[in-house]
Amino acid sequence: MEHGRTRGQPLVKTRLYVEGAGQTDLERTQCRQAFSAFFSAAGLAGRPPRVVPSGGRQQTYGAFVTAMGARRAGEVPLLLVDSEAPVSAGHTVWQHLQQRDGWEKPGGANDDQAFLMVQVMETWFVADRGLLRDEFGQDFIEKHLAAWPDLEGVPKKTMLDGLQKATAHCGAKAYAKGRRSFVLLGRLDPAKVEKACPHARRLLQHLRAG
Repeated sequence: MEHGRTRGQPLVKTRLYVEGAGQTDLERTQCRQAFSAFFSAAGLAGRPPRVVPSGGRQQTYGAFVTAMGARRAGEVPLLLVDSEAPVSAGHTVWQHLQQRDGWEKPGGANDDQAFLMVQVMETWFVADRGLLRDEFGQDFIEKHLAAWPDLEGVPKKTMLDGLQKATAHCGAKAYAKGRRSFVLLGRLDPAKVEKACPHARRLLQHLRAG
């Protein structure tokens, strides 16, 4: 994202280091395109962050730490990873990551540079039931996805198992990490995600305010 500036101030560029899709050029391209479509639909067209697919969870944190240490004036690195577990009431993102993963907040970083998909990215998909019905068609068995009142409180395993069971009879479309997840991400309705997922809302509000 390129923030506004007054005369004489450098343009600020935001780089979002995201978990997943760091193994091949094709995966990285699909990941960037999917996030770009999601952010555009969320009202960030023309000023989205530069998405940096960074591989596994630990790799992503490492890439963020490296970016913090090597950042230039006008660059703002952001971190986006799955929470993998519930976020305790009153805990900041960095407190959660320190408690669960042992990750320390890098020097110079602040609380507005770390964001979570709670508890996994798939939680965002389940927030948009209409998308799932359209994408998976008549063989989609929605009863395997309960009407959870608090999506971010649903454990990772429960969420993933439910999505896999709901799409088990969808043949080649059955849910799997990778390309299928990027297809869904690129077609999500951000308004539905924001309404159901407070941590997603925090990320989008931060990006819009830049």
